[in-house]
Amino acid sequence: MEHTKRIKTILIALLLVGSVIGLGYGMSTAIKASHAGPAPAPAVSETPMVPANFTDLARVVRPGVVNIQVVKKVKNVGFGFRSFGGPFGDKNPFGDFFGPFLEGNSPRSFEQRGVGSGFVMNRDGYILTNNHVVEDADQIKVKLADGKEYDGKVVGRDPKTDLALVKINGASDLHSLQMGNSDDLKVGNWVVAVGSPFGLEQTVTAGIVSAKEG
Repeated sequence: MEHTKRIKTILIALLLVGSVIGLGYGMSTAIKASHAGPAPAPAVSETPMVPANFTDLARVVRPGVVNIQVVKKVKNVGFGFRSFGGPFGDKNPFGDFFGPFLEGNSPRSFEQRGVGSGFVMNRDGYILTNNHVVEDADQIKVKLADGKEYDGKVVGRDPKTDLALVKINGASDLHSLQMGNSDDLKVGNWVVAVGSPFGLEQTVTAGIVSAKEG
């Protein structure tokens, strides 16, 4: 009987010792983790995600950006009851009310004005712009960044790429811009647009390349 009690006492003592050792191991591990210091910060690229500003770029580019004003003559075909041989013949009872709106069969024309942007390709006076800006234009005025205006003439265009080449004569000290390579452009690159949207002149807008064809 005493032998059995002694064995139980030894087993209980061993269990208590094992529990204390396990608890101490857990505490020492926790203490080591708490004193290990913060985890190292991930490597950060030296290239800033957002440019501080575009002031320098705009200052260099804007002198080479031009404003393009165009005038197109659009013909409007006149019509009236006489054009279709109306049932009233030469006597139109509505003529007294509508007058010139229904009289006469000759086409009339009016001027349609538009604006666009472009930039100086070289100092010989060649301006690159969009084809839809100058297409079918009867008059083209190119306004430089310094306010001087010159008559422009389309010397080449490509409707598929919506590009057109305009030539001006008599301008001096033109600020030409260097062409880039679109193959080097990547999705996510920052881009800056300088132009004349909605008739405003020399505006600067920034964004990123969202996608590329192909």
